[in-house]
Amino acid sequence: MSMRKRHGLRTGFSTGTAAAAALKAAVLALFGQDVPGEIPVSLPGARSMSIPLHRREVSPGLGLCTVIKDGGDDPDVTSGAEIGVEVRPSSCPGLVVLRGEGVGLVTRPGLPVAVGEPAVNPVPKRMMALAAHEALESLGIPADHGLRATVFVPGGEVLAKETLNPKLGITGGISILGTTGIVRPYSHGAYRATIHAELKV
Repeated sequence: MSMRKRHGLRTGFSTGTAAAAALKAAVLALFGQDVPGEIPVSLPGARSMSIPLHRREVSPGLGLCTVIKDGGDDPDVTSGAEIGVEVRPSSCPGLVVLRGEGVGLVTRPGLPVAVGEPAVNPVPKRMMALAAHEALESLGIPADHGLRATVFVPGGEVLAKETLNPKLGITGGISILGTTGIVRPYSHGAYRATIHAELKV
């Protein structure tokens, strides 16, 4: 849910926050829990945000939820994109994050994600792990219960053409990003991080 800053511009939430919310809701759905219309997500820095859910689907052995990413008043091409996570049980302990439709694949060194891995940055990945832990804990299920989470973004491959991903060597879709979980319009910090990523690649 976006907030309004003093100078009138709305803040929003990152693709990482959207993925964490969708994952948490999908875990609850997988284990037969009623999923509310909004889901609380823990952000870096001991903060939290309540995120509206868009789509919820449940079938045997599968929970799926999506969120519409709201970038506030930031001119971000991913604002309005549907960010979803499909969760299935796994025989291996812990959470494994996989790449689905519309999520990029890292093909060049220099980024914080290894070559050959889904373009899910470290902070969003930690947020997703915490979201899964919180969902399992609320259900009384051990935190190391095996889960396989596939992140997907319908239309993400088309959206990615309007981002820096082709220049950075990220193919097939957008990146799941965020360092604070919150999108601040026209952020100088985000601009500096973008330049840093380009230079490293």
